[in-house]
Amino acid sequence: MQSRSPAKRADAERNRGKILAVARAAFAGSEPHISMAEISRRAGVGMATFYRNFASRRALLETLWTDEINAVCEAAETASGETPGAAFTAWLRQFFAFSTSKHHIAAELLADAADAADTAGTAGTANGDRIDPVIGRNRARVRAAGQPLLAAARRTHEVRHDLTLEQILDMIVAIATINGDQPYLEPIFQTALDGLRPPAADAKPS
Repeated sequence: MQSRSPAKRADAERNRGKILAVARAAFAGSEPHISMAEISRRAGVGMATFYRNFASRRALLETLWTDEINAVCEAAETASGETPGAAFTAWLRQFFAFSTSKHHIAAELLADAADAADTAGTAGTANGDRIDPVIGRNRARVRAAGQPLLAAARRTHEVRHDLTLEQILDMIVAIATINGDQPYLEPIFQTALDGLRPPAADAKPS
């Protein structure tokens, strides 16, 4: 079979990019239940083009989720600040921005996983949660990316030692699901960051 010309490949990439841009904006805003037909219409592509790129709604959601996780993991490699603690905080802020804009996608993926488990008659995880495989796999990637930042911040006594990275990230995800806009959520998030500092007795001596 003859391969597509460079011009056709470029056109296909543009169409895929337009679909993702429209979907990303819709799910980050107030349209988590937007239809695939509406995404296709706003992107200016036909449904056939849409389904050539994404065979299902789930395929689109998985791509959006994984693309953002890639960005979060890459940010961990380039996070910077005046101190290791500042670098860790900067990365947590990026993770918070991701969590607030993508919690609708996570909710739909988890609901889909729960429905599939119910249909198959399988049990959830040990704590009763059913973790979607895409979310579970990418959670592990985020933890692996952020662990060196946390370790460095602990070595300089800027982050307490009694919380794991998973607990810290779970706290941020929980804040991101609170019903409220950014000005409402920001002081809550900042309070959580303040709580990561070690107690005075454990702080590095001056």
